[in-house]
Amino acid sequence: MRISRFLAFVFTGFLVLPLPCLAKTQSPLDIYFIDVEGGQATLLVSPSGQSMLVDTGWPGFDNRDADRIAAAAKLAGINQIDYVVITHYHRDHIGGVPQLADKMKVGTFVDHGPNREDSNETRDLAAAYDKVLPRAKHLVVKPGDQIPVKGLNVQVLTADGEHIRAPLKGAGQPNPLCATEPEAPVDNTENARSLGTLITYGKFRFIDLGDLTKRKEKELVCPNNLVGTVDLYLTTHHGLDQSNAKVIVDALHPRVAIMNNGAHKGGKPEAWKTVHDSPGLQDLWQVHYAEDAGKDSNVSDDFIANLNGTEGAYLKVSAQPDGSFTVWNSRNQYSKNYKTGDQAAAQRAKR
Repeated sequence: MRISRFLAFVFTGFLVLPLPCLAKTQSPLDIYFIDVEGGQATLLVSPSGQSMLVDTGWPGFDNRDADRIAAAAKLAGINQIDYVVITHYHRDHIGGVPQLADKMKVGTFVDHGPNREDSNETRDLAAAYDKVLPRAKHLVVKPGDQIPVKGLNVQVLTADGEHIRAPLKGAGQPNPLCATEPEAPVDNTENARSLGTLITYGKFRFIDLGDLTKRKEKELVCPNNLVGTVDLYLTTHHGLDQSNAKVIVDALHPRVAIMNNGAHKGGKPEAWKTVHDSPGLQDLWQVHYAEDAGKDSNVSDDFIANLNGTEGAYLKVSAQPDGSFTVWNSRNQYSKNYKTGDQAAAQRAKR
């Protein structure tokens, strides 16, 4: 008997057809928002297995931040960091580089180029960083470049005080808030030169602008929004008032925001309210309870990783390429699922 190309087989008089192929469950993009007490250390692990760490936290503290990064890497099942992205040359972002490099292998360091801030501290931090650079590859990026993490699209939006000039695909719409946004003062610190990225995995979009300040934030979305909307927004500058301008937060229209604040750093009431009240925001999560802000400027306890002092708990996001994702709190194992943007919009329309 002739065997058909559809692989139907005849055995003892019974026709047995193959079962339909089951769709494979795709591996998620995992993002660990590591507690470095008001600095930044955000670890992304691509479905490909490659990793990218945005900033390295503080120096000193008996290797506290390097140890926490290494612990997160171990949980993620990786033994090296393929790309370490340095947003700018401030102590809470670049300070932990030497300690991390002593603890873990780094494939490539990525930055915006030389330190531009005229201060002894940033010069000293840049010098310590320069001593570590020969241990790995080094990549200097500018707006419009991509960081080649396999399985992800990592687009550089801002770097060294510059920003993308052409809108991303699907973006470019006029921003009606530009006319009413106050003009922020010029910022000559490294904050304004932060290396900001948009990370895309399928339909899921996550933005991290480092410590970019308001004047530079506005340039990204005025007069037209060059970025478009995002699913996940890391509050800029730890939730400080010098950043998180309403003109950009509302334009990005995040569904969920995460604030990488410390107990006594960031989480300022004005910035907190701007993000918390942003149209379309479903939830705001915090790495720390902001002890100086008061109960009315903190979210409920389930959504806060660290309620007191220096506990070291973290938040983890697991995202699927359809745009759905889950946020998990390591302190209390509380988690919440977020549907795709299309599903969320359809659900709102039924109300």
